[in-house]
Amino acid sequence: MKTNVLKAIISLIENKIYNINEYTQLNYKIRINNVGEALENLVKDALCNNFNLDINERILKQNEYFSYLGNQNNPPDLIIKNGDAFEIKKIETSEGSIALNSSYPKDKLYSHSNMITEACRTCEDSWVEKDICYIIGCIDSQKNIKNIWFIYGDCYCAKPHVYEKVKSKITNGIIELGIELNETNEIARIKKIDPLGITDLRFRGMWNLQHPSKVFEYITEKSDIPYIKLLILLHKYNAFNQEDRIEIEKVAKVKLVKIKNPNNPASLLDAVLIEYEFIK
Repeated sequence: MKTNVLKAIISLIENKIYNINEYTQLNYKIRINNVGEALENLVKDALCNNFNLDINERILKQNEYFSYLGNQNNPPDLIIKNGDAFEIKKIETSEGSIALNSSYPKDKLYSHSNMITEACRTCEDSWVEKDICYIIGCIDSQKNIKNIWFIYGDCYCAKPHVYEKVKSKITNGIIELGIELNETNEIARIKKIDPLGITDLRFRGMWNLQHPSKVFEYITEKSDIPYIKLLILLHKYNAFNQEDRIEIEKVAKVKLVKIKNPNNPASLLDAVLIEYEFIK
């Protein structure tokens, strides 16, 4: 594995990225059109540490580092070769909720999930599950980066059956009304509900997550200064290269914390919280 989340954060710190528009003009020679797409490009560049390279060099490096680059309709947004998956979300206000749309929260990325594409399922030989990191970037109306959270799903989200159980109960409730449903990845889809058979009714799940700053306010303080935070389980952090851990500990504040188990809040998990404030 050539890269990881620690390398990405170190790259962001070293390159002093404060404004998405300035970053896009400098690195892509264009003005920003889609802030969400620009944030995804920023994350890819940070993981590859390829800021200021021309577009052809970027493409070659991404091919070297990533096994999958996703689409807007299916998670994840990218996968590191033989490494972690990443889901990137842009919000406009600090602590704003994170819209996951039809994809429920994920503690891990599973190859058997019906929410991922076949290209994702076959991007690497025989993978079964991957750690997934949510990257939540708050970009204000002036395209300034207010904060970026990196948080691993197993710190944040319950096991799949928790969400699937709710979805299943809603679907079964509709079936109990005597309505015939069509097969779908959505909660339900009813076809031809009118005499002419020309009207369909779709039931889509719109999943939202609370922002990590709210969820983990018991271990981290709020700040008006632009910042980066990473929350990761201790065993995962210790599995990274020692060189990367030494480097991140030189440039950011790293502390051991106890967090509530997403599957049982009465149980606490050992985790690492990494914090860095951008001071111009």
